[in-house]
Amino acid sequence: MSDIDLPEGVGRGHLEGMTKIQRHASPLSLVVLGAILLVALSGFLGGGAPARHVAERPEALLAVSVPDILRNGEFFEMVVRLEARSPVGDLTLGVEPSLWADMTQNTMIPAAGEESYADGLFRFAYGPVEAGSAVEVKMDLQINPDLLGGTRGDVVLLDGERELLRLPVAIAVRP
Repeated sequence: MSDIDLPEGVGRGHLEGMTKIQRHASPLSLVVLGAILLVALSGFLGGGAPARHVAERPEALLAVSVPDILRNGEFFEMVVRLEARSPVGDLTLGVEPSLWADMTQNTMIPAAGEESYADGLFRFAYGPVEAGSAVEVKMDLQINPDLLGGTRGDVVLLDGERELLRLPVAIAVRP
């Protein structure tokens, strides 16, 4: 083998067999991979099932399902259940702007009959509702890239201008 011209960049060491240590993955790489998997499985970076936050009184129930931890840029679903236990003249969903700061709302189903902004709330009016009836509103949102740390705000159930229930909601946003 001494008379062979080797290509540039290939030396005699490349032709010899590997040692036992060179044939196996580095223990450090296995530790790093294991640590990454543990962080991912812990839920620290999000990806878990949405949390259900509930506020209720004898006349109404307000439930919000939304993930507590999300990643920056992620699409997510927020479901709000408005349940009337007594007749409501104008069932209205209110959301503080701070909850949706640096978020893009893609859809809201069903659409409200009337949308407005008053007294520090985005308002979505669904009209009169009889006792025992409920409206479930599904919203698809996306975290904008500049939002880090999190956001918080209240979701409010109103009968026209009269507040029935208020529920604080917080979403942590990880990079």
